[in-house]
Amino acid sequence: MARIFNFSAGPAVMPEQVLVQARDEMLDWHGSGMSVMEMSHRGKEFISIAASAEADLRALLAIPANYKVLFMQGGAQAQFALVPMNLLGSATTADYVDTGQWSKKAIQEAKRYCTPAVAASSEKERHTRVPDRAQWRLNPNAAYVHYTSNETIGGVEFHWIPDTGSVPLVCDMSSDILSRPLDVSRFGLIYAGAQKNIGPAGLTVVIVRDDLLGRAMPATPAVFDYKAQAEAESMLNTPPTYAMYLAGLTFKWLQGQGGLAAIERRNIEKAALVYELLDQTEFYRCPVRREDRSRMNIAFTLRDAALDEPFLKEAKQQGLAELKGHRSVGGMRASIYNAMPLAGVKALVDFMREFERRHG
Repeated sequence: MARIFNFSAGPAVMPEQVLVQARDEMLDWHGSGMSVMEMSHRGKEFISIAASAEADLRALLAIPANYKVLFMQGGAQAQFALVPMNLLGSATTADYVDTGQWSKKAIQEAKRYCTPAVAASSEKERHTRVPDRAQWRLNPNAAYVHYTSNETIGGVEFHWIPDTGSVPLVCDMSSDILSRPLDVSRFGLIYAGAQKNIGPAGLTVVIVRDDLLGRAMPATPAVFDYKAQAEAESMLNTPPTYAMYLAGLTFKWLQGQGGLAAIERRNIEKAALVYELLDQTEFYRCPVRREDRSRMNIAFTLRDAALDEPFLKEAKQQGLAELKGHRSVGGMRASIYNAMPLAGVKALVDFMREFERRHG
């Protein structure tokens, strides 16, 4: 069976080149006689895989030397708790920016450890925009400022980095990390679940500035302590080894595509194709403010909701899968992460035009 165009929000499409290489190396990695899944995480073979993955990620993002890269487990939702556990120190509050469901979940989890303040919110606008910076009310005594750079459900994305002064900036970058160049030095901490732009589910990447280590609450388990994990080079316990291997292959694939500047140009081109169509017709509608529209997750509705099911059914018949919007907002969502080829986006746009012709 031919591969479909998979528009799932995550776990999401992976580069075919990565999957083919993983298939070819499944039983015997580089003459070791073992699959990567069978290797000891402390053996020289896997140590070389982990070191290469970290080096390639550092190169892609130009991560400064005073930042640690951690490969952790638990997904981004675990980081909702681990961030306050590790960064609060003696502070009792942290600032959060509410732009949708994932930032709301982070706020809710932080309440277990402190009194989070909502410094800005787009809830009144039904999370269809990024709150204008002038509306933010930041506390200079907050332990950190947290935001979600891309809300996968609503399709809202920051295209700028907030300036928070001396207060460390923390970002959940799960769904747009590696989609464009990034000035890591603007952040105190970045975390990202892997299953959008990095690799399979089960791995979380954490990039943390050195001076923020060593602040963990006394009750923090060692495997959740950033400092302990950094000192153990992410090997304090058995890490998600196969997911790290696939992430490493993805990093090399990105380098082969020309790096993040090249992948950003492609992402801009892909997103523009869909948004151009959405703006040319009343049959489809995108609710997100134009300057805040996500390049990764394009949320849209049909003028007549009765056509939703026929749209999804016919799209699937054309090999266009996982276009149903999140249950909390309905409608449609096309997730076009790095690994979604331009051909897939063109096929989607052609289908949408034809569907409108027949049903409009």
